This record gives sequence, C-alpha cells and structure tokens, in this order.
Amino acid sequence: MIAALACAGTVAACGGASGVEKPPHSLPITGSATKDAARGEHLVLRMRRTGGIVGLGGGLPDFSLYSTGRALVAARERVTEYRLKPAALDRLLHEARAAGLGRSHTVSAGQVMDANVLEFTMGDAHTKIILPETQSDPAVRFQARLDPARWPAADLASGARPYAPSKIAVLASEGAVADGPVRTWPLAPLGRGTGLPGAVCTLAAPAKVPATDLGTAWRSGGKTYTVRLRPLLPDEHTCADLQPR
Repeated sequence: MIAALACAGTVAACGGASGVEKPPHSLPITGSATKDAARGEHLVLRMRRTGGIVGLGGGLPDFSLYSTGRALVAARERVTEYRLKPAALDRLLHEARAAGLGRSHTVSAGQVMDANVLEFTMGDAHTKIILPETQSDPAVRFQARLDPARWPAADLASGARPYAPSKIAVLASEGAVADGPVRTWPLAPLGRGTGLPGAVCTLAAPAKVPATDLGTAWRSGGKTYTVRLRPLLPDEHTCADLQPR
C-alpha cells in the first residue's frame, strides 16, 4: 500500500521540501497493540487538514487513532468511531513509520498564502506538508490509508457507530449574526471560559447541552452569541487541549 520511501534521507530529497530534519522520536507504540492497550488508552496517530489562514479555534482533527484500536473520523462536527483489531492497528502504525511519520519534518511550498496544509502527529513527531496536492512526500500517499471505507472488514473489531463523548465543548462567538430566534443560554455563562481563536470555550455534559445551530442566537451575561458544539476526544480533557498547536 505504501510506495517506496522516497525521502528516507533528508527532507530536501522530497520535491519542494525544506526545514531541518530531526532524529527519530521515541513513539508510544513500540511493541504490540495488545500490550500498549493494556497500559491505558492513548493517542498514537492524528491527521488534520487545514487551510493556510487561521479560522475559528477548536476544530476537530480529521482522524485520530488510539492504542486500543479506536479510530475516530470527523466530518463537520460529527465523529464516527471504528475499532481496529490489534494486528491491523500494528500494521497501520508500521506503515505510518514507513511513510516517515516517526520523524518530525516540514515539506514547504515556498511563500504561498492560504495554502492547504496536511499535518500528522505520531508520538512526539510532527509532520507538516504545505500544498500536499503538489508534493511527493510518502505521507501524502499514506493519508489514503486513514479512510475506513478502504479498510477490509477482517481488520475491524467493530464497524461504524456514533462516537459518545464524555464532555461537549461549547464554543461561543460573540456578536455573530444569527437569523433565527434569540434564546437564553441555560448553562455556564458563555463569556466565562477559555479563549480560543474566534471563540470562548466552556464544557458541559452531553445530556445537558441544548440543541443549537448557527442560525440560533443565545443570550448569556447580557451579550448575544452563536454557539458551535464540539465533542471532546478521548485524549482531550479541558478547553486548553483545543488550543491550536
């Protein structure tokens, strides 16, 4: 599935690449998935696609993979959960290392405004690829392996189901225009939380959060807000975990 590692030497060996190569990192997955799962669930691989201009804070990563085999795939503000079998998890992580994701590197496209960016996190290693559609880095090809629609049924311990978070992040933006009703926010004041780019974050239990959309305005503390709801992922525990990195 993975093409020969074209950039095994330096980042400059990849077309358009730049930056300083870092030595390989110690990754949280060093043995079998079964042994790592026994030590408690932790994040082992994450992929995020963004644009070049920073938007509202708190956005969901496209793909998150955990040591238990749990894989979470985001589409807008909804998250779908899958479970990989241990052997399939080990195989996928091996392919990620073969694609160079075990070492931090940046593949640049020069001075490009508002460029698409593909980012991976694997342990302490961070990979950033600017304008991935024009790059030959193996990580660009590897992203196709993170599409559960391509996973064989034999690799799955369980198929698609809605992810059930323990907490919801309430992301409130003050002064945004809404064309629907103005309602009174029933939970913690929207303005008293953790500041993120373009929003203030508070946490709430899923059962207590009222249904909302961007057409509804909420009044809280004498001000009016629009609200986005975003589930916390298993490796996220506070609003500070949603800060851009």
